[in-house]
Amino acid sequence: MKYIAEPFKIKMVEPIRMTTREYREQTIKDAFYNGFSLRAEDVYIDLQTDSGTGAMSHTQWAGIMVGDESYSGARSYFHLMEATKEIFGYAYNQPVHQGRAAEKVLFPALTKPGQYWLSNTFFDTTRGHVGLAGGRPIDLVCAEGLDTTTYADFKGNADVRAMRTFINTHGVENIAGIVMTITNNTVGGQPVSVANMREVRELADYYGLLIVIDAARFAENAMFVKQREVEFRTSTITDITRETFSYGDIYALSAKKDAIVNMGGLIGVRDDEEIVEKIKANVIPFEGYLTYGGLAGRDIEALAIGLKEGLNEDYLAYRLGQSQYLAGLFDEAGIPYQTPVGGHGVFIDAGKLLPHIPWYQFPGHALAIELYIEAGIRACDIGSLLMDRDPVTGEPQQAASEFTRLAIPRRVYTQAHLDVVADALKSIKARAEQVPGYEITWEPRVLRHFTAHLQPVKH
Repeated sequence: MKYIAEPFKIKMVEPIRMTTREYREQTIKDAFYNGFSLRAEDVYIDLQTDSGTGAMSHTQWAGIMVGDESYSGARSYFHLMEATKEIFGYAYNQPVHQGRAAEKVLFPALTKPGQYWLSNTFFDTTRGHVGLAGGRPIDLVCAEGLDTTTYADFKGNADVRAMRTFINTHGVENIAGIVMTITNNTVGGQPVSVANMREVRELADYYGLLIVIDAARFAENAMFVKQREVEFRTSTITDITRETFSYGDIYALSAKKDAIVNMGGLIGVRDDEEIVEKIKANVIPFEGYLTYGGLAGRDIEALAIGLKEGLNEDYLAYRLGQSQYLAGLFDEAGIPYQTPVGGHGVFIDAGKLLPHIPWYQFPGHALAIELYIEAGIRACDIGSLLMDRDPVTGEPQQAASEFTRLAIPRRVYTQAHLDVVADALKSIKARAEQVPGYEITWEPRVLRHFTAHLQPVKH
């Protein structure tokens, strides 16, 4: 539980506001009990997401000042291309404005209506874009990933045997491909081993399937591999990344995570010219010209710098260490979470902490709302609220786990902030039976958790 000191010093601060419990009770009610609808200024510690919420370095801010804003062929674009080829080793790399833009470009180009996409686990936007493209997402994570209490080094791994069975049962012609999410966000930011990537590659080669890597937290995954996979103990983070990506055909990356920028994304194709042309055909009408892909030149420059900064081992040890420190405080307090703790945050097992709330009243969401009321902390549900209704039957879908995610922004909060979070969870645990479940009063068809209206269930 030792806190790893920050490998940087602070030279600029942003004030944050502290509010009263009464104020927060009214504010969350006005937001229809949806944390996404809160004004950020009404949040004290914001752990809703680690996407685009990190603090850029002085080098990145300096890069913004020299970003080339040319419409096509900008200097900053070529700087980014140098970085992506060095890190990932793919022949073609395409900037887009964020990760879900990459998914919007990719999945319609790769999916026939009714086809299945298999994955170790889809995250929300990937699942949504597979559905929008007419596909059906299937989660096939290893058994260890579904057991929050037992230790395993790589709980994010795919269940390769289950994938093979699914393909044989449904027919390879009905499978669009395989998505490997690294780290596996939905099961707690859990890493994927290189050995598992090799197994999935062998499976894909046997059936002639594509592998898409959802690479938002590729650097965190590589650090876990270095720490836990014996073969890579002496490898650099870049070497591990290159090895991991060698088993994919395409990657889609939200740069708002491990590249430590506030906006940006990437698509990479290893060596398939036909797919490259399909991507180009979608990028130009959806995102803009190929060399800016919906981004300002200054953002592209910051992205090129951030990709490399995110590979620094001292930084990554601190990054993973923050989650480990917070998890240690929860161990002391007997607060259940997905163990071992993941890279980008702690996933509280709200189903176990609030056993009186059934899955269809969203215990993960209920705990997130209670955290805001208790201490002004914003978190989010990674559970059954996150799961949209079945696209065919329209029936509610139960998640494998009911998590409340505490996602820690990069280079933003200190040890004292994490102590506040732990104290708030201890207070809620002491009165857990008083926390109500929630019901939806309005929801959109896709990605409902972002804008749904809810209310407490009255008994």
